[in-house]
Amino acid sequence: MLAWEQKHFDRAVSDAFGFHALQLGLPQCDALGANRMPHKFLACDSSPSDYGLDRPLFLTNYEALPFSDASLDLIVLPHTLELSFDPHATLREVERVLVPEGRVVIAGMEPFSLWGVSKGLGRGVPEFGDLISQRRIRDWLKLLSFEVDHHTSGCFRPMLRTERWLQRMRWMDTLGSRWWPFSGAIYFVQAVKRVRGMRLISPIWKKSQQRAAATVTTASKGME
Repeated sequence: MLAWEQKHFDRAVSDAFGFHALQLGLPQCDALGANRMPHKFLACDSSPSDYGLDRPLFLTNYEALPFSDASLDLIVLPHTLELSFDPHATLREVERVLVPEGRVVIAGMEPFSLWGVSKGLGRGVPEFGDLISQRRIRDWLKLLSFEVDHHTSGCFRPMLRTERWLQRMRWMDTLGSRWWPFSGAIYFVQAVKRVRGMRLISPIWKKSQQRAAATVTTASKGME
């Protein structure tokens, strides 16, 4: 699971451009390692003993981030919403601090998967807090004026204790993404913050050239 998540985090953030990026929660995962922004931060709700990442650490509540409005270009949430006291309020804070056209990358565990069902039964699944489905996350993002531009799921195999049985069940990962795309244990959702009323304006010099090149026909009163 960790290897699959790291691969998708690297892929999601490698082409995200800007100046300021934030990883919110789960310091054990280097979710911004492949990103090239000059300023990268980590925010947690408790002080980790040794998180091993060479970047500034903020201790904060997820529902009240210590950043000004529209100040961050990229935010990654590795299972953050599942561990938040108020996941919807956390997502509203993410929307507040992101710049227009800023990106958010969310990783979560799907409750309607083999792992999610096992967790509901209290059997062999690590404590991820209250699981939130991918569909609900996408609905919340839509309400906050985000536009989801990519989503995927993985880890279709059940949780097994031996490497031998994990290898035997590899076919489930191969077929799962094709036939059961929403039943993977882990999902990734990427979205862009859209601001209503904003539109791109073409350069003034280009408009001036168009006006100069236009042919204007005039007619005098005495001409037939």
